[in-house]
Amino acid sequence: MTTDAPETPAPAPSDFIRDVVAADVASGKVQRVITRFPPEPNGYLHIGHAKSICLNFGIAREFGGLCNLRMDDTNPAKEEVEYVESIIADVKWLIGGWADDVLRFKHAGDTSGKPAAAGDASTEPFYASDYFQQLHDYAVALIKAGKAYVCDLTPEQTDAYRGAPGEPGKPSPWRDRSVEENLDLFARMKAGEFPDGARTLRAKIDMAHPNVWMRDPLLYRIRHTAHHHTGDAWCIYPLYDYAHCLSDSIEGVTHSVCTLEFEVHRPLYDWIVDNLPVPQPRPHQYEFAKLMPTHVVISKRKLLAFVNEGVVSGWDDPRMPTLSGLRRRGVTPEAIRDFVTGVGVTKFISSTDYAVFEHAVRSDLNARAQRRLAVLQPIKVVITNYPEGQTEELTATNNPTVPESGTRPVPFSRELWIEQEDFAEVPPPKFFRLKPGGEVRLKYAYIIKCEEVVKDADGRIVELRCTADLDSKSGGATSSRKVKGTIHWVSAPHAVDAEVRLYDRLFHDAEPESDGRDWRTALNPHSLEVVTAKLEPSLKDATLAERYQFERLAYFTLDSKDSAPGKLVFNRIITLKDTWAKEAPKG
Repeated sequence: MTTDAPETPAPAPSDFIRDVVAADVASGKVQRVITRFPPEPNGYLHIGHAKSICLNFGIAREFGGLCNLRMDDTNPAKEEVEYVESIIADVKWLIGGWADDVLRFKHAGDTSGKPAAAGDASTEPFYASDYFQQLHDYAVALIKAGKAYVCDLTPEQTDAYRGAPGEPGKPSPWRDRSVEENLDLFARMKAGEFPDGARTLRAKIDMAHPNVWMRDPLLYRIRHTAHHHTGDAWCIYPLYDYAHCLSDSIEGVTHSVCTLEFEVHRPLYDWIVDNLPVPQPRPHQYEFAKLMPTHVVISKRKLLAFVNEGVVSGWDDPRMPTLSGLRRRGVTPEAIRDFVTGVGVTKFISSTDYAVFEHAVRSDLNARAQRRLAVLQPIKVVITNYPEGQTEELTATNNPTVPESGTRPVPFSRELWIEQEDFAEVPPPKFFRLKPGGEVRLKYAYIIKCEEVVKDADGRIVELRCTADLDSKSGGATSSRKVKGTIHWVSAPHAVDAEVRLYDRLFHDAEPESDGRDWRTALNPHSLEVVTAKLEPSLKDATLAERYQFERLAYFTLDSKDSAPGKLVFNRIITLKDTWAKEAPKG
């Protein structure tokens, strides 16, 4: 049985970007809101992208508009089909059932930027590379207008000539080439006549501009590299700043929402669309502060290093902050959406404690997770006064927060498994679990008393021999006798074996790269521990759709990649409580 989290109407988000959109709609400036989510397919999406996804698709949803999923694929050296496919899967997973009705795809093979027709089953995203011919033609128009030129400076010389903030740049020696020469050289660049890095196309703006991004920025560079989407059709590729604004224009985007580092790029965005005959009204760019959680690294380059160096098993390793990793770990899209909505949208740069994300995950799972009995570090208990060979079915609650989730039967027998940490031969003060001569209640079952500790030849505990108060059965007429401790258990003859992966934070430091140190020094050596657990028999039929709370332990889900019939593999999604809050003062 699937227990979905109860749905309650959430208040509509409110922020400065939504205020702008609302004003544009109210004034009639915008007839239909169109946003876009434009990742570069050079890696997998991560938790930081979730904020942008939810913001762009959320705005489109709230204002009856559309949101384009577009691959900003202008750098063939780093982009791959694998990344394109992962991005599509991640976006559809994160917004599925919530805003998928505003997700806009294009006609297969169409390069106009127009949406697919109603009922079109295409799931082909938009690609900036679909517009390469249009972007090229716009570049030719800039050259003809005397607003772009071919430059022969090397990349190192270009950087040196650009100058620095507060210090004007130096014009390129090739800045004043004639229109005819520039057209000829650009055509030869396109034809593949020159090697990589030999020439670039630059906008002709102002080398003394106070904004260094306006100092004759690069528009095109030469790269003799096959492209994942266009193959070998091109050997010149547009720079992001040039392709981004024009792709927005071609697709009719009304509100181009970017993270805050692109604020200094906005004058160039405006200059390009102001100096070309683009359709009107033209798009406008707005910026917000990106999501920066503590205890994670979200640079795609460094995430790739995690994979290549074997720190993790892949992009979808459940310790990774990627959306595919979070999905495999068992985090739900609802929890991620609740988290990013709660963080809000501002222009203030700040970090968000990872505990805030974990709180959203716990809140979501508490409402939806089925309760089950499981023992991760088992020790045998034999109830000596319980009949051999006898089994009885006890009644256990599926989810106490959702009464309609009902109950289930669990088998009870003479031999049980309990957690090793629930027994102490020499107990510390205020230890209310099982100890020699002590009593404890088995949840849903009886009160038991430890009578004997059985050890092997090396002095290791192998078995606890206990007696049960058979009149203390939970829910029975004589169950009112109280003891201070309650522990969980699993019937040994009925237990199902499973591999359980205990995932934790990948980094033990809030800022893994603080003071310029190598992130490798902040890795948590206990980010993954693997145990063979004993589970109640109902978990033999566990499904990927379910989330489970192993009572008194943590939240778990089946591993989507390694679990198979006859081989159960569970991932710990998150602990029941924030154990890191206690460790922080110690650190």
